[in-house]
Amino acid sequence: QVTSFQGVAVRSLCTSNPHEHPEHGRLVYKGNLAKAVLGVRFFSYSTSIFNLFMMPYIMLKTGIGFESLFIQAAFYGLIGFFTFVTPVTLHVLTKGYVIRLYYKDEMDTYTAITYNAILAEKATVFHQKDVKIPDITKMFTTFYAKTKSMLVNPTLFPNPQDYNHLMGYDKSFYFNLEEEKETDERK
Repeated sequence: QVTSFQGVAVRSLCTSNPHEHPEHGRLVYKGNLAKAVLGVRFFSYSTSIFNLFMMPYIMLKTGIGFESLFIQAAFYGLIGFFTFVTPVTLHVLTKGYVIRLYYKDEMDTYTAITYNAILAEKATVFHQKDVKIPDITKMFTTFYAKTKSMLVNPTLFPNPQDYNHLMGYDKSFYFNLEEEKETDERK
């Protein structure tokens, strides 16, 4: 790779794979809604902050006053809903959305990158044996890593074998009839 820096040609040789991260491993998944999730949450936070700063000013300058206590409670409740509940709801719904997923072959561990409450990237490291698939399909959960719900789109894995390994679908299937009978008898 040759680039120019202030008229001097600079050559750099990079032997590492662009999909490798030295700490997390090989990139196996990249979410396509990462920028949209970040943008919607940032917009929601910024409008809430703007609302918090502007509402006292608007109330004082315009002299908005309602004679009915019920109408005042409804007005402030509506403002409070959009100021506080909307960002919290967006955070709860999108906190498990996986932006990037890395895999370390030698340790059989995954690192899921998600956004935290302050919109910074958060890394969650887990082993394949920590992955639990929910018994009932949930709207914003593909699997649980330890106890944290994670959301991925299976079609965005460049290599389907990576998804199969993550979910444990590559393991051999073994069904023990005696063990099944014992659990039925206990119930």
